[in-house]
Amino acid sequence: MDMKSIIIGLILSSTIACAQDKNPKNSENTHEVIVSDINIPWGFTFLPDGSMLITEKSGELIHFKDGKKSSISGLPEIYVRGQGGLLDIILHPNYDLNGWIYFSYASSEGEDSGGNTSIARAKLENNSLTNLQVLYKATPNTTKGQHFGSRLVFDDAGYLYFSIGERGNRDENPQDITRDGGKIYRLNDDGSIPEDNPFVNDAGAKTAIYSYGHRNPQGMTLHPDSRQIWTHEHGPKGGDEINIIKAGKNYGWPVISYGVNYVGTKFTDITEKEGMEQPIHYWDPSIAPSGMAFIKSDKYGDWDGNLLVGSLKFKYLDMCTLKDNKVIKEERLLDGLGRVRCVEQGSDGFIYVGIEDLGIVKLIRK
Repeated sequence: MDMKSIIIGLILSSTIACAQDKNPKNSENTHEVIVSDINIPWGFTFLPDGSMLITEKSGELIHFKDGKKSSISGLPEIYVRGQGGLLDIILHPNYDLNGWIYFSYASSEGEDSGGNTSIARAKLENNSLTNLQVLYKATPNTTKGQHFGSRLVFDDAGYLYFSIGERGNRDENPQDITRDGGKIYRLNDDGSIPEDNPFVNDAGAKTAIYSYGHRNPQGMTLHPDSRQIWTHEHGPKGGDEINIIKAGKNYGWPVISYGVNYVGTKFTDITEKEGMEQPIHYWDPSIAPSGMAFIKSDKYGDWDGNLLVGSLKFKYLDMCTLKDNKVIKEERLLDGLGRVRCVEQGSDGFIYVGIEDLGIVKLIRK
């Protein structure tokens, strides 16, 4: 064997070794398939009658009721490319009173070719969306296929938060508050800008921005006790992060990171810097996180209070045990079922999980 072959073999073996996930498998869980035959269930939410709205990334909005799936018409045009398509979906906290449904999607509206992340709301009437209103559209459009974000969360004060990834423009977007991408945003429920958003008085700033220096956040949830916004985001090779979001803060991407380029080379030599927030947890190797929810339920015994994060890369639901806002233990649930895309707790107290090429399953503790 020549020296070149030996070097390549060493690189491959070290890469494989680094890519092994170390989290133990928890055998005290099983599942029930609730909705079958869905390709990429990017997001889902429960309507008051217990039925579900499910987004297929390819651009279909599905209503699942009484064991049957129907397609909802009236969506705007969806730009399907790479990681972009029809993304997250949630209800207004006062849905019973106002009927507003909020969703994120990739859109080609506006100048330039390609697309970018858009946030809209609409109402559901007779299997069709009506009263469609686009609340935010990121610019510029780009034909790049990566890092659209985009999770949606309402806080207790009725503000809408959403994430938009840096769209593959690592060195320009995340650290520049005059540009979209690599940010967490906050709007009033009608799309207007809250008067106390952190950058409303900064010349040229995108005033919807709430925090910046993010890569591609695909998990966002409200902590059940502190009521703070928690997010996670994809790192490159290593360096996936969990962050607690605070107004006006800089989360460091790409100036600081616990990851490296996919080919193994460094893009930064530092993991911390004054004025930049540290993650409360990071993964190395990357698990490729998507979807995020806390267990706040009597259905799971002493799992109550644990954080759940989907792993696209390793195909399991990561259960994180927390202490003082730190992850002290991780375990694999639903191991090997498929790429876990989204996770939500239903009004019945059970956890529901969207798994690619399978559908929506209910998590059951044995």
